Amino acid sequence: MQWTDIPADSLQVLRRGAVIPAHLLALDAQRKLDERRQRAMTRYYLDAGAGGVAVGVHSTQFAIRDVGLYEPVLQLAMRTAQDWVPLGGRRPLFMVAGLAGRTAQAVREAGIARGLGYHAGLLSLGAMKGASEPELVAHCRAMADVMPLVGFYLQPAVGGIHLPAGFWQQFAAIDNVVAIKMAPFHRYRTLDVVRGVVNARAEDRVTLYTGNDDHIVLDLLAPFTLVRDGQPVTVRIRGGLLGHWSVWTSRAVDLLQRIHAAVEAGDVPQELLALDAQVTDCNAALFDVAHDFHGCIAGCHEVLRRQGLLQGTWCLDPAEDLSPGQAQELDRVQRDYPHLTDDAFVARHRDRWLA
Repeated sequence: MQWTDIPADSLQVLRRGAVIPAHLLALDAQRKLDERRQRAMTRYYLDAGAGGVAVGVHSTQFAIRDVGLYEPVLQLAMRTAQDWVPLGGRRPLFMVAGLAGRTAQAVREAGIARGLGYHAGLLSLGAMKGASEPELVAHCRAMADVMPLVGFYLQPAVGGIHLPAGFWQQFAAIDNVVAIKMAPFHRYRTLDVVRGVVNARAEDRVTLYTGNDDHIVLDLLAPFTLVRDGQPVTVRIRGGLLGHWSVWTSRAVDLLQRIHAAVEAGDVPQELLALDAQVTDCNAALFDVAHDFHGCIAGCHEVLRRQGLLQGTWCLDPAEDLSPGQAQELDRVQRDYPHLTDDAFVARHRDRWLA
């Protein structure tokens, strides 16, 4: 499958820039898949206005592969997205499947995702730690032979590896790459990705997405102007594929719409700039920055538990849970920034999603 095979309206969703939540995993108290609540989450994201979902990614827990849930979870999300009529009616979506593991496993996952109808695979390279740059590029090309790719610069604190600008230039040069999610949580390394795409002359084909949950608003507002062959080249980050946007998703959609409007008008109001620090403060609580991201998935679960979409914060690994003081930090940001939360929206529609 080549990127030219993606339906034009779905590709346009990606290229304009969309809210793509990194889908969480609904488990019951026995840490088994809760299909009803998993389905409800997908419905929530679509009703909130998301442009698609990313399933089988870090927020879905890489360990789904170890317990036989990779294909069932991807299949459930795709079936739900196809069957559900969101608020406002059906619209095109861009559906992303996480790909992980060494080459044989990742190729197998790409085949599963393509067979289920996903448009692209978000390729995590954490399992390739220690590989040379040519080996990494060959690994990526193997997946690109199966389906279109979204690159993924995952921060090392949660299992990613350092990937220099030279790697990103070679990656962006692969014709079947359609986007890159930048999530190193690091300004210099984010620039490495941008520079790699520009140097590969791939800025018209490869759409940039922020995964920097600690810097969402300014990533989306700031132009990146680099020099190529003595001439300035300006690119922008168009959307977000974010764990942060797995919660309070309707507010994320509102935020991205405001950012797009401001960028198109060439007028960025101060109150929009001020949201950058507020969103980052919320993320510190969600992602448990105080404890080196230990509770980053459980923190997102806790928000949906409080809203009634999940029954608990259970992760596949019993050691993954809220850290001491994290619940209190969530209390604080929800109290201080009610304009960034969507409790009322969820309360209005929750029963419909859970039906």
